[in-house]
Amino acid sequence: MDELIQEYLAHLRVERGSSPLTVSAYGRDLHDYAAFLHEKGIDRIDDIDRDVLVSYESDLLKRGYATSSIDRRISVLKGFHKFLVREGFTRRNPADTLQLPKAPERLPDVLSIDQMNAMLSQPLESGPLPLRDRAILEVLYGCGLRVSECTGLDLGDVSFDEGYLRILGKGRKERLTPISGAALRALVEYRDHARGELMKPYAKPTSAVFLNARGGRLTRQSVHAIVARAGLTIGVENLHPHTLRHSFATHLLEGGADLRVIQEMLGHSDISTTQIYTHVNRSHIRAEYLHAHPRAR
Repeated sequence: MDELIQEYLAHLRVERGSSPLTVSAYGRDLHDYAAFLHEKGIDRIDDIDRDVLVSYESDLLKRGYATSSIDRRISVLKGFHKFLVREGFTRRNPADTLQLPKAPERLPDVLSIDQMNAMLSQPLESGPLPLRDRAILEVLYGCGLRVSECTGLDLGDVSFDEGYLRILGKGRKERLTPISGAALRALVEYRDHARGELMKPYAKPTSAVFLNARGGRLTRQSVHAIVARAGLTIGVENLHPHTLRHSFATHLLEGGADLRVIQEMLGHSDISTTQIYTHVNRSHIRAEYLHAHPRAR
């Protein structure tokens, strides 16, 4: 099983262009599956049938996994077994008729425009780090970036004069995202007055836009911490960078932006992924109606 898992992960990495984080997550799920099979005394791929997979799904439920987590793991198994058949490792696909448990639709968390303005209007402390942190917040919200896209930005990816970022998104798909207004101003101020101070003579030279205090590329964990601290200034605990991305899309939709344009800026390959924001927008409309109409309550 371990060899088959490695074959599948290599396929994801090389042929599908999946990110290292995705490959790592798939690997954890499949090794958990392999451990379950080992406990059941199943060592051959041809000995796995649909009942074994149903038993594994039940085991996940007993271990307290959320429906969404089980849904993801079953989806991984379906892809894994489909790959094994296609590559000739086995003739049977026991996951072919396995149904994915449907998780209830959950709307993404978003901040209001007033909350975003309040958070981004906090007075800055002196020094390069506050300028860097403000630029990160403005870029995440102003451009709708994922954390990995933000930390992966290189100086060559930023066109300050023309106002766009070249983003390498999921599956190594490249897109151009506009940057202007407060986000561009914050990024220019960081470039001109902070990035040079963060560069260290003893550090390995890097083209990364956002640097840590030691002069190296900023990590995803550091960006999470920066966003969480910023959330506390407006009374929001555990604020996640993805919430800024959700807020970016929701506020664009509320402002009249076309859904296809939002899809392109977010880097979604399928419009159905972007359509979740139409539900958020309807929630906003209902809230406005309940607040404003004299006979709505």
